[in-house]
Amino acid sequence: MVYAELSHLELLSEIDALVERLQRWADGAPRWQPAETSRALVRRLADRAETLRVRMETPLIVATLGGTGTGKSTLINALIGAEVVQPGKRRPTTTRPTLICRTGLRPEMLGIDPKGIELVRRDLPALKDLVLIDCPDPDTTEQTDAAAADTNLARLREILPQCDVLIITATQQKYRSGRVAEELLAAATGARLVFVQTHADVDDDVRDDWRDVLEKRYETGHIFLVDSPAALAAAEEHPDYTPGELQPHGEFADLVDLLTKQLAGAAAVRIRRANFLDLLDEALSCCRQRIDEAMPAVRQLQDAVGQQRVQLSERLAGQMRTELLADRRQWENRLLGRTASRWGLSPFALVLRLFQGLGGLLGGTMLYRARTPAQMALLGAVTGVRTLQKHAGSRRADRGANRAVADCWDRTELREAAVVLDGYAAEAGFDRRAASLETLAAEADLAGTEFISQVSGQLNSAIDRLAAKHTGVFARFRYELLLLLVLGWMLYRMGRNFFYDSWLGSADLLGLDFYIQCAFWLILWCLLLLWALSRRLRRGLRREIDLLVEGWKDTASAGGVFQRLEDDCRGVERFRGELDRLHQHVAKLQRRLEEDTLGHRW
Repeated sequence: MVYAELSHLELLSEIDALVERLQRWADGAPRWQPAETSRALVRRLADRAETLRVRMETPLIVATLGGTGTGKSTLINALIGAEVVQPGKRRPTTTRPTLICRTGLRPEMLGIDPKGIELVRRDLPALKDLVLIDCPDPDTTEQTDAAAADTNLARLREILPQCDVLIITATQQKYRSGRVAEELLAAATGARLVFVQTHADVDDDVRDDWRDVLEKRYETGHIFLVDSPAALAAAEEHPDYTPGELQPHGEFADLVDLLTKQLAGAAAVRIRRANFLDLLDEALSCCRQRIDEAMPAVRQLQDAVGQQRVQLSERLAGQMRTELLADRRQWENRLLGRTASRWGLSPFALVLRLFQGLGGLLGGTMLYRARTPAQMALLGAVTGVRTLQKHAGSRRADRGANRAVADCWDRTELREAAVVLDGYAAEAGFDRRAASLETLAAEADLAGTEFISQVSGQLNSAIDRLAAKHTGVFARFRYELLLLLVLGWMLYRMGRNFFYDSWLGSADLLGLDFYIQCAFWLILWCLLLLWALSRRLRRGLRREIDLLVEGWKDTASAGGVFQRLEDDCRGVERFRGELDRLHQHVAKLQRRLEEDTLGHRW
């Protein structure tokens, strides 16, 4: 008893967890027509699951489905063991569903509207674990509109979704009924199917032919061949008859055993769970079919977004390279200054620092030499202009990236991209506002701001790398050595003349012209070394810029443009992936059931 209770609780928890996961998946559906359709379908499934919970303890609902004259009503009477519905010999056809159940059971407990049925209550042993429904004939010709709510078909279609087991009846003459096949196809999902050939006393056995017709769509299992009138007559001869105790003609006893022992009672819970999982599997397959049909248009939109982004990225990268090279002197000055600050204390470092501060040094010297207020004002104005020009050049270098982005995000370019992507977005079923010019322009402005910040950081990092590369021990050694060779030769020449030639020899001391020549050649040699270093730095900076430009061409520079469209496409991909995982979850639960193979697998 405890094990059965735990099994029941486990069953409910599995259904609750699965339905909750379904609802989360549906609630997270993107704004996309196939996703919205799937969300509506899942909501209906959630309602069906709640109905399943309510009906978990109710008897098994068994309905008959078949053409006119196939013996549905007679079979119902035989299963019950008493004539509770009139067979076709006493009335033309079944036009209104007849629900036969035990006393105390209300149709509302079964999810059935009592206004649309005829209710028959009997305290019979056969109705302990079963509720039987004699359904209307689907192939009866009616004078009213077939879509009206008071027709046989409308009443039939309203009652079939509430059934756990469908007994499909057929005869030798009516096992190929097209109308019955259509209604069976619509009602098969979510119900177990049992196929029965009636009129066994007068018809030939056509079960093999019938199976060939059915196996195109269903796994039929065993098809029963029964003689309902004989079974009913046997029951009426034995007032204390309980279905399954006697052995009527044909295979009627096996059919009764299937319904009352294998499917009813505790097995009904497993049947309903299997039916619900089958229904869920069918619904998810339908969702996947809808989504897969629309996915090619989504992928075309993704490709179009990628192409437009590549075009903008290449244009921006080219424009950025042009702007950076146009302002390369400012970047070269920054690099030279960064290199000088990292060089340390050495003869060539002093030369670098003197070169960097030459303008300020000359200005200070001239200011020191000024004698009148007019000269001082003129020198101050010149110095101020030079300082402003220096700051203006620095700002111009920083604004180069801004100009490149502004030139790239041209309204014409964005308008052309909007026209192209609007068509793809409409075909894919997305919100077309994501492809509007206003949206793209806003995304472009945001992407441009982020890209400018990124470019500034990358250029500063490149300058730091180049400065570190050209201030290493081996890189500095050549320049220091070449400068020290010239300085050493000059000092040697002056020292030899002073200490040796003038004291021990007869040579005179070197004159001022010698020192002027040394200063000239020293300055010239320093300028040559500075030119060589600047040339190496310039080539390195150009290579770094080219590398950065190549990196900007991989759509990273335009990563924020078309972001909303890209997010919509990614949302659809995630939605589709979660659908696959849900389908796998359902398949796993189906495998765990290990139920019999009765019923269809469409």
